Amino acid sequence: MNKINEPLPTELNSSALFLDIDGTLIDIAETPSEVIVPPGLPDQLAAISLRMGGALALVSGRSIRSIDELFDPYRFPAAGLHGTEIRHERNGEIDRSAVDKNALDGARRELGGLARKWPGMIVEDKGIAIAVHYRQAPEARPDVDHLVETVLTQLGQGWARQDGKMVVEIHPGASSKGTAIARLMAVAPFKGRRPIAVGDDLTDEKMFEFVNMTAGRSIRVGTLAHASVARSSVDSANSIRRWISQLAQSRPD
Repeated sequence: MNKINEPLPTELNSSALFLDIDGTLIDIAETPSEVIVPPGLPDQLAAISLRMGGALALVSGRSIRSIDELFDPYRFPAAGLHGTEIRHERNGEIDRSAVDKNALDGARRELGGLARKWPGMIVEDKGIAIAVHYRQAPEARPDVDHLVETVLTQLGQGWARQDGKMVVEIHPGASSKGTAIARLMAVAPFKGRRPIAVGDDLTDEKMFEFVNMTAGRSIRVGTLAHASVARSSVDSANSIRRWISQLAQSRPD
């Protein structure tokens, strides 16, 4: 059973912190490009990362390039595209899954055609993944579901569907936020620490499952229309930002 409103941790010296971005650190916007990073948040994350010896990672459906643009000038360890991209160190190389981008050419054409029929629908091409955002065209959901399933059948094995808040994504099936955290936890500076994962959506459930299995802490942000394996929760991204601010200002133990 979830432990609702359990206090957020304040002692992180022996922890590894894994943070989702959209809906967790920043508020969800109508489109991915319209999000606003609150002033001071990048500096706060950098201060916490320094205090934790670098054991803070951003784990997102965004590409690592997009993550870096949001939190410029800082670079953090990161998992992008639901674990399809991994950067173990803040200024390290990005390790990408070996996937043929051309495999999605047909999907790009078909999903792009659907978007032209539904004003407000956005097809986000992430290179080795495609996301269909229907927040501005919610009535298109049945058509999105049908076409995504058709495309997955055409693609065959090796590809998976990931649902989120008003978005459906097609991405390499071997990767998830859970596998991403497992890879990060296998190396310094994360290795040997207790993982703490914070997220707000279906995409974060695999991340929660991993930390639950490794004696970590899983924290869900906001309410969901489905059951969550997260063992604690907070009410909003604003609560997470207040927590981040407090951590950044606190003195090292």
